[in-house]
Amino acid sequence: MIEAIELRRTYRTTTGVIRRRPLDVEAVRGVSFCVERGELFGLLGPNGAGKTTTIKMLITLLLPTSGQARVLGCDVVENAREVRKRIGYVFGGDRGLYERLSAYDNLRYFAELYGVSGQKQRARIDEVLELVGLAGREKERVEGYSRGMRQRLHIARGILHDPEVVFLDEPTIGVDPVGARGLRQTIADLVAAGKTVLLTTHYMFEADALCDRIAVIAKGEIVGEGTPAELKARVVEGRVTEIEVFGADQVTVERVRALEGVTAVAVENRDQKQILVVQATGERELTAPILAVLNGVEVVRVSSREPTLEDAYVALVGGE
Repeated sequence: MIEAIELRRTYRTTTGVIRRRPLDVEAVRGVSFCVERGELFGLLGPNGAGKTTTIKMLITLLLPTSGQARVLGCDVVENAREVRKRIGYVFGGDRGLYERLSAYDNLRYFAELYGVSGQKQRARIDEVLELVGLAGREKERVEGYSRGMRQRLHIARGILHDPEVVFLDEPTIGVDPVGARGLRQTIADLVAAGKTVLLTTHYMFEADALCDRIAVIAKGEIVGEGTPAELKARVVEGRVTEIEVFGADQVTVERVRALEGVTAVAVENRDQKQILVVQATGERELTAPILAVLNGVEVVRVSSREPTLEDAYVALVGGE
């Protein structure tokens, strides 16, 4: 349904203050992956990794510098018009809706743009409103909608013309936990309805719960691909040790990173607490060696747990 083959995208910009000189920036560097029919495929990566640029090439908003991309068997450059007719695109944020109109009038407007005929229009709008959980609220103005309701309306807009493939670019960003849970259920319902979905997100638990397969992209390149279970098993073996500390600096982190068997170290701030997250290969017990190199640092608590998709992600992108 979606196929990317050595996709590359280079931007031409300038650098320098007094004397400006040209600079080529490679946003995407040879990305390759494929998405099967009915699959929910996740594309994960840090900010600036190339996720949105990749999606924009797949939905014909950007021309690839080199490489090939096909959606539903159609080349995104040679058959851009056909691709656009058969896909839906949903992005995060507040833009893209007319706030002074009701949700129903917004959908009527976009239905006309999508070429949904008058006879089918009412039935299709009612169908998508029911799917995204906005049935009964469609007469209200969008300016009174919550962030989560607006995102649901974005999804309804993106699937009005009943596309076979739906691209979701960080659809739950900035949405409160209750609204995000409802959106995740809506996304799951899309897959259950037979849609093929490509999802980008920063939320690891969301990708773990929803995605059939995941590709991790860092600095414009795919650094890992597989099911969530495969990524966790291949990248993070053994257990993860968490140490709550006070006063740890970069020198301390480097000492821990230099220990034998340690594959990744991340520093997280949780509720004003500083946590060292240490990943290691095998089942080796690292508590004693870690405490030994933390000499002079106040240690509050030490615990260990099973690895998560977030641990695998941090290991793959190198702690970015």
